[in-house]
Amino acid sequence: MDFDIENPDQMDVEELVPNPIHREPPRIHRLDEAVVNRIAAGEVIQRPVSAVKELLENSIDADSSSISVLVKDGGLKLIQVSDDGHGIRYEDLSILCERHTTSKLSKFEDLLSIKSMGFRGEALASMTYVGHVTVTTITKGQLHGYRATYKDGVMEHEPKACAAVKGTQIMIENLFYNMSARRKTLQNSADDYPKIVDLICRFAIHHISVNFSCRKHGAARADVHSVATTSRLDTIRSVYGVSVAQNLMEIEVSEDDPSSSIFEMDGFISNSNYIAKKITMVLFINDRLVECGALKRAIEIVYAATLPKASKPFIYMSIKLPPEHIDVNVHPTKREVSLLNQEVIVEKIQSAIESKLRNSNESRTFQEQRVDPSPSVSISMSKGSSSHSSSSGSKSQKVPVQKMVRTDSQDPAGRLHGYLQVKPSSQLQGSSRLASIRSAIRQRRNPRETADLTSIQELIREIDSSCHSELLDIVRNCSYIGMADDVFALLQHNTHLYLANVVNLSKELMYQQVLRRFAHFSAIQLSDPAPLPELIMLALKEEELNTEGDENNDLKEKIAEMNTEMIKQKAEMLEEYFGIHIDPNGNLSRLPIVLDQYTPDMDRVPEFVLCLGNDVNWDDEKICFQTIAAAIGNFYALHPPLLPNPSGDGMQFYQRVPSRTPEEGDASKSADDVNKDEVEHELLLEAENAWAQREWSIQHVLFPSMRLFLKPPTSMAANGTFVKVASLEKLYKIFERC
Repeated sequence: MDFDIENPDQMDVEELVPNPIHREPPRIHRLDEAVVNRIAAGEVIQRPVSAVKELLENSIDADSSSISVLVKDGGLKLIQVSDDGHGIRYEDLSILCERHTTSKLSKFEDLLSIKSMGFRGEALASMTYVGHVTVTTITKGQLHGYRATYKDGVMEHEPKACAAVKGTQIMIENLFYNMSARRKTLQNSADDYPKIVDLICRFAIHHISVNFSCRKHGAARADVHSVATTSRLDTIRSVYGVSVAQNLMEIEVSEDDPSSSIFEMDGFISNSNYIAKKITMVLFINDRLVECGALKRAIEIVYAATLPKASKPFIYMSIKLPPEHIDVNVHPTKREVSLLNQEVIVEKIQSAIESKLRNSNESRTFQEQRVDPSPSVSISMSKGSSSHSSSSGSKSQKVPVQKMVRTDSQDPAGRLHGYLQVKPSSQLQGSSRLASIRSAIRQRRNPRETADLTSIQELIREIDSSCHSELLDIVRNCSYIGMADDVFALLQHNTHLYLANVVNLSKELMYQQVLRRFAHFSAIQLSDPAPLPELIMLALKEEELNTEGDENNDLKEKIAEMNTEMIKQKAEMLEEYFGIHIDPNGNLSRLPIVLDQYTPDMDRVPEFVLCLGNDVNWDDEKICFQTIAAAIGNFYALHPPLLPNPSGDGMQFYQRVPSRTPEEGDASKSADDVNKDEVEHELLLEAENAWAQREWSIQHVLFPSMRLFLKPPTSMAANGTFVKVASLEKLYKIFERC
C-alpha cells in the first residue's frame, strides 16, 4: 500500500480501519416454560418471609379465625401455615397450583374493585417452582380431608383421603432447593425468622378478630401468640409490649371531597414520651399490608422536629379508599400500591399528626422511681418542701447549676426526686413498696422485657427434661380419628392406632400452659361473682352426699370459713401471677384463659376453689406455684360432663319417674324402649349440648394445641395414657391373605 507520508491528508482512512467480522443478528426464541415459571417465581417469592405473607393473606381470604405458622431454619427447610377457614374443594385441587388460577377474578375489569388479599393466582404456583408443596384441606360437611403434593405447578398424584382438622394446612419444604445462589445467600445472611415474626405481629394488630401464633420447629413456646379481641390497643400491648401501648395516641383523619380526595384513616401514633432507635410503621391500605415511602418520609419529618434525634416513632395506620382509587397490581409481591391523589392524602395525614403531636408535647411526662429516702435525704426534702410551701405565691427558687449534676451515687443532688415534692416518709413506707412490687409484677407479665421467676424456670426445665421422645413424636404427628368412649380418643400415628386418655392429656397440657403463661394471662369475667364460702360448701357436700346432721354441717362451715380466709390472704398473688381475681369480700369474679377458644366446665368451679384451699402448699415458692398450676390444670382438663352421656345406656337417666310399679318391669327398661314422651327434654338437650361441645373441643382445640405445646412426660408411657391397639400393616396383610 503506497501513500505519501509527508502529506498525511492524502491517506485513505477506510484503508487503515480493518473490516469488522460479519455476524448475523442473534435469533429470538421462546424460553422454555419451566424457565419462564422459575423466573416469575423468583420475583414473587423473593425470600421465605414472602411465602409466609402470601399464605397468611390466603388464610385471611378464607375467613379464618385462627392461623398458626411453624418455621424451620428460617423457612428454608419448612414453612407450615394452618388455618380454620372454609377449605378448598376437592374438584379444585387439581388446578390449585397452576399459574393464574384464582377464585378472585374472572376478567381484568374486576381489578378495579378487588377487595381480597390475593387475586392473580401466582403465589402457590410460584412456591411449587422453588419448593416442595403439600396441601391438606377439608371443607364443611366432609367426613375426611384430602392431601395433595405439587411440583412445578402440577399435582403429582391424585389427592389422598386423610384425617384433617377444619380448614387448610399448606407446607413448603426445601425452599429454593433448585436456586443454589439464592439459597446460599439466604443461609449466609441473617436468619429470616425475625422477619417472619415481625410480619405476623403486623398482621395480628390489624386483623384483631383472628388468632395468630408463630413458633420455631421444635420450640415449646410460641414467639407470637395473639388472641382475638375487640380492642386493637390490647392486641398491640400483647404483641409489642406494655411500653409501646402506654405511649400511643389514637388518631383519625377523613376526607370526603370528590374534587380532592376521598379517604378515611384511623390508627395509633406514639407520643412524645416514646423512645426507640428504629421507626416502626405498620401501614394497611384497604386491609392490605403495604409500604408507602412518601408517607413514611412525611411522618419522619414531623417527628424529627418533635422528638430527640435518637428517638423514632411507632406508627399504625389503616387507610380506607374507594377500590377504584387504588391500583393493587403494580408490584409482583403486592408490597406497593398506587394511590389516586396520593400527595393530597399524605399532606392531610401529615398535618393531623403534627397537630396531635404538638398538643401531646405540651404535657410531656417523665417517670420517676420512688425509693425510701435515707435520713439525710428526708431532711433535705422536708426543708425543700417547707420553703416551697411558704413561697407558694412567689417565684420558685432556681436550683444551682452545680447541684444539677450528680458526681456521687449516694448524693441525692442531681436526682430527679431531689427537686420534686414527695409524700412524707410515713406514707411512703407502705405505698412505695406496694407500688414497686406491682410494677415488678406488671413488667414480668411481658415475656419480651423480663424473665420468669427462677422457680418457674426450674419447673419448665423439669418438663423439658422428663419429656418422652417417642410419645412426643406421636403427639406432634398423630391424626385424630374420633372418641372411642367417654375418656379415650382413637389416634393414628404412621401405621399404628392408639387409644389416648384425653383427661390425662388435657390435664398435663393445661398444667404446662399455666407455667408457660405465668403472670401473662387474659381473663374470663364471671357474669355474677361467686362467694367462696358457698362454692366450698358445695364442693364439700358433693364429696359426702350420704352424710347428714348438723354437726357435719358445722364442721363444713368451719372448713369453708378457714379456706376462704386463706384464699383471701393470697388474693393479690393469685391475681398477679395466675389471673384469678378474688375481691375483698371473698367473691370469685375472674378466671384465667389457659387455652384460647376454650372455656372450662363451670360446674367444676366449687371443686377447683376447694383445691386452692386444701391442696396448695403456700410455704415453699416452687411447690406453691406447682400445686396451683396442677389445680388449675385439673380444673381446665376435659373431664366428662357431670350429666350422663345421653347416647347408649345413659339415656335411661333422662327418663321421667314411671307411673307403674317397678315390678312391672319399667325400672329395667332399656334405652331403646324409652318413650319420647317419658324423657326430660330440657335436661336431655343440655346434656347433648355439653357432650357435643366437649367432643368439638377435643378435636378442634385440645389436639391442635397438643401438637403445638404439649411435652408428654415419661410417666405417660406406663400409666395407660397411651395404649397401642392395632397395627394397620398387620391388618392389611391379614386382609390381603383373605
